[in-house]
Amino acid sequence: MQLTDEEKKRRRTRSIAIACTLAGMVVLFYLVTIVRLGSNVANRTF
Repeated sequence: MQLTDEEKKRRRTRSIAIACTLAGMVVLFYLVTIVRLGSNVANRTF
């Protein structure tokens, strides 16, 4: 099966959108984790 140029372009666009969404979720989870851990570390007594 041979893809047309339009299908290749749509597939590439979709792949880039999925990659950006995934990267955004990774950054979001990282920031949430840092904020949650950061508040716990700040309140910790030695």
